[in-house]
Amino acid sequence: MGYKHILVAVDLSADSEVLVRKGAALAAPLGAKLSLIHIDVNYAQLYTGLIDINMVDVRHRMAEEAQAQLNVLAKQSGIPVTHTFVGSGDLADEITESISNFGIDLVICGHHQDFWSTLISSAKQLINRTPVDMLMVPLPS
Repeated sequence: MGYKHILVAVDLSADSEVLVRKGAALAAPLGAKLSLIHIDVNYAQLYTGLIDINMVDVRHRMAEEAQAQLNVLAKQSGIPVTHTFVGSGDLADEITESISNFGIDLVICGHHQDFWSTLISSAKQLINRTPVDMLMVPLPS
């Protein structure tokens, strides 16, 4: 069975390039579409004290910066990228919604193999909720 649409989830760190290259290497010989997604944490929900900034402006700026970084990663992939998605909120919710809306049949994401990742890893949440195949790429700590 060949994949038709591969989604690469990136955190926009240097490791993102590794994941995008892996996605492109899989998509190219299959003739599959390649899309990229970045999900930002919703900081407004994390902070409960008083804060004197406009969260809408901050979110908008962060989304623009993330989109620019995704565009750079897309150009570096070496193959056409169908979609670049920037979202905020729950990682698993956003990815499962993208799977449903865009016909994704493989999700590629990275996983750091370090102490902190054993405590607070989003990989387990994704594995439990993602309805399609996943490729979990180990990343150096």
